[in-house]
Amino acid sequence: MNLPPTATLVEQLATELKARGQFLATAESCTGGLIASACTELSGSSDWFERGFVTYSNAAKSELLGVSAALIEEHGAVSEAVARAMATGAVVNAHAHWSVAVTGIAGPTGGSADKPVGTVWFGWATPEGVFTEHQRFDGDRAAVRQATVRHALAGLLLRLR
Repeated sequence: MNLPPTATLVEQLATELKARGQFLATAESCTGGLIASACTELSGSSDWFERGFVTYSNAAKSELLGVSAALIEEHGAVSEAVARAMATGAVVNAHAHWSVAVTGIAGPTGGSADKPVGTVWFGWATPEGVFTEHQRFDGDRAAVRQATVRHALAGLLLRLR
């Protein structure tokens, strides 16, 4: 998928959220705060960006977002169920209108036959419900993380429009 540059996606996201008077929260594992960082690069982001949760460990997912340890145990941290729970937890705990959650394997280690390096699950919590999606990105750790950021932002825009 050929996406616009990250800064362009953030500008479009800011325009859409500000027009609605609504706020975004992020819940990030494999990106370690890169989505929140991209959002706050834009001056005035406090008008539409509420907060970001960096929940790299399973304990952080449970403590900060309310993701059940049993859910993580059953499905694994990199799963549709956990991405959905992270997105829901971000909206609830941030009192935001929208959220995006990402959990994945950026590499170069950590992959398996079932979940190879580059596997990422996305969750978007919207006023209409929670949506999830799975992607597999090629490249090194930096490339996977950057592709994840862009796809997360593009997914928000798609649901905002």
